[in-house]
Amino acid sequence: MQKMKSKLILSAIAFLALSTNPQTFAQTESETSSPDAVTGATSESSGNGAAGAEPDSSKSKDRKPGKGFFNRLSIGGYGEAVYTYNMYSDNVHRYMYPGEYKDTKGHGRFDLPHVVVMLGYDFGKGWQLGMEIEFEHGGTESAVEKEAEEGGEFEKEIERGGEVALEQFWIQKTFFPQLNLKAGHIVVPVGLTNSYHLPTQFFTVYRPEGENTIMPCTWHETGLSIWGKAGDWRYEVLAVAGLNSSYFTNDGWVHDGSASPYEFKAANRIAGAFRVDNYSVKGLRMGLSGYIGNSFNNDIEKSFSSLYAGVKGTVMIGAFDFEYNDHNVIARGSFDYGHLSDAAYITRQNKNQMSGTSSPYPHTPVGEAALAAGVEAGYNFFGLSPRLKDQKFYVFGRYEYYNSYIPYTGATEYRWTEKQRIAMGINYFPIDEIVIKAEYSYRFAKENVFNPEPSLSLGVAWSGFFRH
Repeated sequence: MQKMKSKLILSAIAFLALSTNPQTFAQTESETSSPDAVTGATSESSGNGAAGAEPDSSKSKDRKPGKGFFNRLSIGGYGEAVYTYNMYSDNVHRYMYPGEYKDTKGHGRFDLPHVVVMLGYDFGKGWQLGMEIEFEHGGTESAVEKEAEEGGEFEKEIERGGEVALEQFWIQKTFFPQLNLKAGHIVVPVGLTNSYHLPTQFFTVYRPEGENTIMPCTWHETGLSIWGKAGDWRYEVLAVAGLNSSYFTNDGWVHDGSASPYEFKAANRIAGAFRVDNYSVKGLRMGLSGYIGNSFNNDIEKSFSSLYAGVKGTVMIGAFDFEYNDHNVIARGSFDYGHLSDAAYITRQNKNQMSGTSSPYPHTPVGEAALAAGVEAGYNFFGLSPRLKDQKFYVFGRYEYYNSYIPYTGATEYRWTEKQRIAMGINYFPIDEIVIKAEYSYRFAKENVFNPEPSLSLGVAWSGFFRH
């Protein structure tokens, strides 16, 4: 059934693309740098806002009701294909018994981290629709077969792992540039990666590791957003579904708290988030974002024991990020810090959650805090030659530090959660929408008792519009 649904989705998308007679991607950088805005691309360096945040509201007002269906339809997307050779053991016990896996041979992996199809529609008069369908790690494939060797019993087989998700689905009303209202399933723009998560918007082959570890990424929730632009400022304020503390872990902090294994998401808790960006300095964008919301008992399995009376599990995250893009240099950086109240009670409750082969609960402790900091910089050497001005070749370096488990007083310590990572490599853009990446990275824990984790990665990625 899952395979049939995926095929139907892909067939519908292919039909729409063929019917619209797709044109070549727009050639200007301002039209292609942020294709998440499915009904109107914006440039992240021009002051027009975050990727995935909004369409170009001016287009909706310019279009008249008489325009045809396909003139109002936008089709785009982004995708990544990766090969990685990890020069270390992938055994789940490698941190518990590091000495046993010191000389273990490495392992290679092919991966499709994200393949996303974006559709947008401009109804006119300021009303717009946007949606994203994401296939993570190749999507999923399953089938039911009748086994002759087992008396004709039916057997379900998993043919391919991965995820298929509706990452965005919203309706928006534009009143004027300073005030826009969006409702539906939307991106929570907290941190650098959640706001700018296209593969052409970071140098590394995979998304930056620190933010991708401690927070949901890409973080998307159902809720309401109010945003606008005025001068050199852009703001966004959101009310969204809260996180679920039952899925918090020591190796990912609140990363899995936005997911739901059910056909719906529990909404016992509502959270708030915000983001403010400033573009007053040429080539520089600076952003401040945050999140606050209670997470305890935001699940279908709730605890009413007096032991947990007053427990809220309040998640608070503050983040600062920046990007400088000028003079052939791109430099980006971010700092994220998060705090969880009642971490001791949540750890106790999580360990007592229902267990069994079908239980979705991780049963791991969670720290009272987590942090991630990273910086990367690259130089476009092709920018030195007028002959190569239509191409880009960046040599980059990146450093990041993160810790997904800062324990509360008296909690068990997990020293392997505090990690650093150094990476260096190249990004080659034959055109603005396509990038070829190569990267060598070296991950190591603070304690030298753990084995270092070097790796070599190659990737090709794209982002842009077929029709816009």
